[in-house]
Order: sequence, then structure tokens, then C-alpha cells
Amino acid sequence: MIQHFPILSIMVLFLGAFLVVLVGRSRIARTAVVSAAVLTSFALMVALIKPVMIDGQIISYWMGNWAPVSGYAIGIGIEVDALSLFFGLLVSLAVMLSGFYSFKYITQDDSPDLFFTLYLMLAGGVMGIVLSGDLFNIFVMLEVMTFAAVALTAFRSWNPNAREAAFKYLVVGSLGSTFVLLGTALVYGQCHTLNLAQISGLLSVNGINPTMTFAFALLFTGFGVKAFMTPFHPIAADAHAAAPSSVSVLISGVFTKTGVYGIIRVSYFLFKSMGMSSMQTGLVFIGCVSMFVCVTMALNQHDFKRLLAFHSISQIGYILTSLGLCSAIGIAGGLYHAINHTLFKGLLFLTAGAVLYATGTTKLEKLGGLARRMPQTAALFMVGAFSISGIPPFNGFVSKWMIYQAAYEKAAETGSIGYAFVTVIAVVTSVLTLASFVKVGQSVFFGELPVELENVKETPLSMRIPMWIMAALCLLTGVLPGLMQQYIINPAVRATLDYKGYIDAMMGEGYAAAHLADTVPLAEAKYTFAGAWNPAFWLVLFVIVLLGVTVAMMIGKSGRGAATAIADDKHDTFFGGEKNTFSQVGGGDLFWGFKYNFRRYLNVMGNAHSGVVNDYVTWGVIDLALIIVYCFIFM
Repeated sequence: MIQHFPILSIMVLFLGAFLVVLVGRSRIARTAVVSAAVLTSFALMVALIKPVMIDGQIISYWMGNWAPVSGYAIGIGIEVDALSLFFGLLVSLAVMLSGFYSFKYITQDDSPDLFFTLYLMLAGGVMGIVLSGDLFNIFVMLEVMTFAAVALTAFRSWNPNAREAAFKYLVVGSLGSTFVLLGTALVYGQCHTLNLAQISGLLSVNGINPTMTFAFALLFTGFGVKAFMTPFHPIAADAHAAAPSSVSVLISGVFTKTGVYGIIRVSYFLFKSMGMSSMQTGLVFIGCVSMFVCVTMALNQHDFKRLLAFHSISQIGYILTSLGLCSAIGIAGGLYHAINHTLFKGLLFLTAGAVLYATGTTKLEKLGGLARRMPQTAALFMVGAFSISGIPPFNGFVSKWMIYQAAYEKAAETGSIGYAFVTVIAVVTSVLTLASFVKVGQSVFFGELPVELENVKETPLSMRIPMWIMAALCLLTGVLPGLMQQYIINPAVRATLDYKGYIDAMMGEGYAAAHLADTVPLAEAKYTFAGAWNPAFWLVLFVIVLLGVTVAMMIGKSGRGAATAIADDKHDTFFGGEKNTFSQVGGGDLFWGFKYNFRRYLNVMGNAHSGVVNDYVTWGVIDLALIIVYCFIFM
């Protein structure tokens, strides 16, 4: 019976989208349909934890019972190992909580039936990607997901920024889809099959020729677009700023994970390229650039949701970096951070949605003092801010510490100082992340309450419950890392490395042995936290963060320009210059120092983030060309 659970978890979401169209005018019926769809999908994923995560089963399902004929796959297969289930659990959890949040949140918009139809289509597409065992079926679901996300970005069509953001999303997203399609076509031309398991086996026998090297570059770049890795990240900021916040949860916590999942399947499973040190270095480099560039761009934002968008891509950089280290603890750290990113980033986007719902704006200059009127939302924001900044005992600390340790061990193993520098970049990014959220806390929830916001009230209970659940999970996944390792992380790590088991489950016992030249090496998935729970290490981390923030404060207070930012010196530095005009983001505050001392870098990055879609497409084509050249040289 359980072999039907994966396909049912996908189809129930698509069926729900169809039924919402039929009953869309009835709010009660629509709510019932959406609730039933997301709850059922999540329950089916949870039901697979014991057989897949604990017992080690790999579930294969052939659509229409089109099983392999004479050892050749001709049908569409659904296959669920611990890695697929890992991402399936993330998807279904985020979809469920964000859906419940949307019931009240979306009442301020027209056509909620259309919203939930697109919402469930997006959810079904994502679920289809992570559970599919067929490369072309992944592409089809990728297109369903992309076009649903584009439509949801433009859902508030009265906002011209929404239409512009959706257009950019459509163009750049289609570019990524085109890369995936071309890569898939080349793979099919060489292997004459689209089944992931059989492709992996055939590539092990036939080796990687120039055509397949080109295909790898296309697939890697295409999935990189879906993950919004640098330089494909600018469209994420526009999309998040324009889309409803519950959709931002899916784009940030779910949509990007499909790109990460695709990179893992292509790099570790299909082409097995992560066994090459050059490919590890390349992925680590991309991850480090993504984490640092996007956190610096976040510091320069004055819109709550745009700031969160850049942080989202910065955290994806952590995941890619950790996966590129290609060690058991590196993979574990990346997967753990994928869980945490979905939770704390989802929580932060929901708090931003609550602020928008209550005040009608996410502009930092127009907000302030909301903790007095929205104390629960402020407390939830603090949980998310501490989590994403890596402050113990919240979940971000555990996964980031694993990434630091993985980079340190990689440096010791290879004797390369470059990997030690990765740890430095990751810690600096964490410091800048904390500084950025100090800025948001100061601007949105603390300080003086503007007169026009004195009548603001807390959001409805139905919107707060999903946020409290995410906040509780941020804490539980931080204080119970042992359970997370045993039942969720370790099985997914082994599945990432055990492509032999995946191949045999789909193609039949013995297929892998007949097609793999060597025994599949499995890295030991057991590890320790190297003192992560020792108070001395907590103190060291705290001192590092405190020192970074203190230096930033000193720089910010010592530079020129604080006085020139104030037109009327009767008012202190927290006033924008015009009499009786209050601004939480003052000219001489903590963050002016960052902007002043790094003004040349920020000017360059600001000019690069031009907002012109042609520029972003050019970046994408150049990035693809560089990856192709790199692969042909080093792969």
C-alpha cells in the first residue's frame, strides 16, 4: 500500500487545485478543499518516515505499470529514497503551514479561488520534482511550478511592481528551464532513456564524453537558476517584494529547494562529479559568492521583504557551500541548513506578511515601535532573527556550526588554506546577518511608533498559529540535534551517497553491480559536533559576533557624513531632516558605517542590480558560458 503514497501525495494537490475552481465562490468549501489537500499530502509524507528513513526502504512506482522491459526503462517512474523524502517533508510542511496562514491573509485580495488554485498547482509541481525518478518528468513539473510561481508573483496585479517582477521571473525562469530542457535532450540522445536510475548506471559504464559534459553544465546551471544562486539572484528580490508573503514562503523555502535538489541529483547521482576536487571547489566557490554578495546587498535594503529575499539567497549559499565540501558532515550540514532555512525563513516572511497585513507597508522608514501593538509578531520575528543569525540554542546555530566544522576538516584533509577561508567567510556572513536583523528590529518593532500606526492591532489568530508552529520548530530542531541526525539527516546523507541502492530499487536487483565499474564508496555518515554543545564554544562564537558588531558600530560612528545626512540639526540622528518627519533608519546609525566604508563596492553592486531583465539574462548566459568552460577544463 505504501508504494502508492508518493503519487497520491502529488495528485491530491493537483486534484485540490481542480476542485477549488469548482467550489471557489464558497469560502467554506474552498477552505475545506485546500485544508484537506495540504493535510493529506503532509500526512502521506509523514507516513513514509518509518519505512524509508528508519527501515531504509526505497519505494519505486511505475506510472501505468510500465515497468522496465528487458532491462530498459520506458515508463515514468516515481522513486522515493531518504533524500527525496527529506525534501518531500520540507515541501509538504511549508505548503501546509503557509496555506493555513493564507486563509485569512488573502482575504484582503480579490479572487482567492484563483490564488489557491495556483497555490496548489505550485505545491503539486514542487512535490512532483522531488519525488520523480524521471528526468523529463522533472522538467515538466519544473514548468508547472515556474508558471504557477510567476502567476502568483503577479497576483496583486494592481501593483505595477508585481507585473514587472513577474515578467522578470518569467524571462529568467524560462532561461533556466531552457537549460534544463537542452541538457535533458542531450542526455536522452546519448543514453536513450530518461530514467534517473538507468542514466546513472549507463554513465558509469560509458563514461563522460564531451556531449555529456555539456549536458552536465546545462543541467547544473538550469537548476542553479531555480535555486537563485548568484548571479541569478536579483529576480528573487523583486519577486519576494511583490508576491503575497505566503507565496514568498514557498518561493524561498520550497522553490529554491528544487534547485538544490536538482544540483544534488545531477552532481552526486547522475554524473558523480562531486568525486572530483575541481568540481567540489567550483560549487564551494559559487556558494561562498552567493552567501557573501547577497548578505551585503541585504544591508543596503529599505524594504522588509526585499531584505529577506537577499538573505534567503545568502542562506542558500551556505547550503551549496556545504554540499560542495563532499564529506558526510558537509552534506549533513547542508541538508540540516536546508531544513532550518525553510523554517526560519518561512517564519520571517510570515512575520513580514503580518506587518504588511496590519500596516499596509513594508518600508522600513515608515515603520517602528510595532512591538507595542504587535507583541506576538515581534517575539516571533526575534525567534526567526536569532535562528537565521546562528545564535544558540536556535536551529541555525547547529547547522552553521556543522558547516564551519566541515570546512575546517576539509582544510585539514586537503592541506588547502582556501577551505579554511571558507569558514571565515561563513562566520563573517553570520555577523553581517545579525547586523542586518538588528537593523530590521530597530526599524520595524522597536524605537518610536509613528502616529499613523497607533491604531495597529495584532494579526488574527489563524495567521499567528502557523508562525508559532514554525517558531517552535526553530527551537526544537536547535535543541534536539541528536534526534534530527538519527531519523532525518543521516538517512538523507546515506541516500545522497548510496546511488547503488537507488538504481537497484528502480531497475531491479543486480542492475547497479552490472553497470558500475567499482564498488560504490559510502562515506561514514556518523560524526560529532566537535564541542558544539560545550559552553566554551558558545562563548567563542558569541565573542566573534559581538566583536564584529562592535567594530561595525565604531566604524559607523567615526566616519564623515553623519552630520550631512541631517538637514535640520535641531533633530537628532534618528530624524530624517524634515521637521516632525520620523525615520527609524537614520543617517548616522550603526549601518551608515557599513554603507559609507563599503560605498564603492555597494555602488558597483547597485549598478549591477540594474533592474533591467536584459542585463540579468546576459548574466545568465555569461554564467553558463563560464560553467561550460570550467567543466570542459576540469571535469
